[in-house]
Amino acid sequence: MSYLNDVVGYRDDLLSNRSVIEKGKYALIEPDGLVKNVIPGFENCDVTILSTPELGASFVDYLVTVNKDGYNREGFGEEGIETFVYVVEGEIEAKADDQEFSLTKGGYLYCPSGVKLYFENQNDTPAKLFLYKRRYDAIEGHEARVVSGNVNDMEYSPYEGMEDVGVKDLLPTDLGFDMNFHILSFDPGASHGYIETHYQEHGVYVLSGKGMYNLNNEWYPVKKDDYLFMGGYALQASYAVGRDESFTYIYSKDCNRDVKI
Repeated sequence: MSYLNDVVGYRDDLLSNRSVIEKGKYALIEPDGLVKNVIPGFENCDVTILSTPELGASFVDYLVTVNKDGYNREGFGEEGIETFVYVVEGEIEAKADDQEFSLTKGGYLYCPSGVKLYFENQNDTPAKLFLYKRRYDAIEGHEARVVSGNVNDMEYSPYEGMEDVGVKDLLPTDLGFDMNFHILSFDPGASHGYIETHYQEHGVYVLSGKGMYNLNNEWYPVKKDDYLFMGGYALQASYAVGRDESFTYIYSKDCNRDVKI
């Protein structure tokens, strides 16, 4: 049961769940079974914690429902921590570094280390947010900056030359940024060109459609509102299934840094 899918209380069927957890390797987490977490600063918000170091991630992902008049006025983030928010549904008013932003569906805001993220919902309907934080890996001579935009104002680029797979890069690619967020979208029947193997991690939230995902050479069905974590060197690839709707997800990826030993 879960507050996210309004399935609570007694069930008439056997308890079952599609989620799979392989700590340090990968995870598939479906909405059913997710619980609320109380976190200081989040007022009138329903917060679910997804990836964490306990799972094996170097970052933390959250799913946040900001109810009417919900807010975080204490600020999310701190010195040494970078943050990112993406609006899955609804609208929020956000602020960072004395700049104000009206973020609608598809809107996002990145805050560098030391810049807190503030937000509130001034509307009658809830807003649904995908929220992220990670310890920033600073290098001399380069720094990150506040970045905001909306994916609906961006065009897809062909992913590795494939016209039926599109990608959008949400953050700049310069060395001031040690990570990026992307939107990846597959037309029905489209797929990755190969099963990827790399040391970078991903946190993935499925925005639309259905697909099959290869995690360490095990295939799992996934769909809208599912969450995936992929640890370093987890084999990974997907293809879209269905007829009319694209299989689309947002995901994070660490980048622009050498491996520390």
